[in-house]
Amino acid sequence: MGAAGELELGVERFLADGFALRPQLASFLDISPEELERRLPSSTDDLAALHPGAFDPDQAGRFYEDTVGTGHLLELAAWHLGSADYIADTLRLQQRFARGQVLDFGGGIGSHALAAAALPEVERVWFVDLNPHNRAFVQARAAELGLGAKLSCYRDMADPALPGRFDTIVCMDVLEHLSDPAAQLALFAERLAPAGIALLNWYFFKGFQGEYPFHFDAPELVEAFFRTLQSRFLEVFHPYLITTRAYRLA
Repeated sequence: MGAAGELELGVERFLADGFALRPQLASFLDISPEELERRLPSSTDDLAALHPGAFDPDQAGRFYEDTVGTGHLLELAAWHLGSADYIADTLRLQQRFARGQVLDFGGGIGSHALAAAALPEVERVWFVDLNPHNRAFVQARAAELGLGAKLSCYRDMADPALPGRFDTIVCMDVLEHLSDPAAQLALFAERLAPAGIALLNWYFFKGFQGEYPFHFDAPELVEAFFRTLQSRFLEVFHPYLITTRAYRLA
């Protein structure tokens, strides 16, 4: 495959095949395409089955880093393939704002990181995720798509290889999994460039029937989050009817 470009990894390509997600994932997991299709529909239930025995809210980071293993790849792949229209709008939003040095925090299987790396306005994407399988998969995807020189993967934001400031921060479907999302917002505010944009969403809700057991929803946690958000950031309007919001520093 030649060098990737904006059109090659744009929204239409994502809607067509998730940036070649199925064959890449089957190859990475060393399973057949048929086995992948068999496992995808049950991936969410399989991951949830690890709760409550394996999930300790005080050890959430260790859970995502060690316990979920490659099961998180399958669950995320099923979500991205089944919610492609929604994710396509988040990619359109990213195209609108992403530039310079981009942090993709908790980037999962890399849909946003790969799309950002293909944008000419983006110099480099810094992909951060606790799960080593996620990092390895995204690095492999980037290399296969010709984006290895513009995307690199790290465990956390404390890595000294990361730049001090980012022009764009992308954090989608992550904040509700953190035991202190307000602290994460404060860190984003410290690392966002003065003219930078942060693209964020959240869902602090365990579900009407407990279908999201890994989400935090304590009222005091949610209040602290919104107080921090309102004191450190100012929302920037965008036209897409999605839960993701754009923010600049207040």
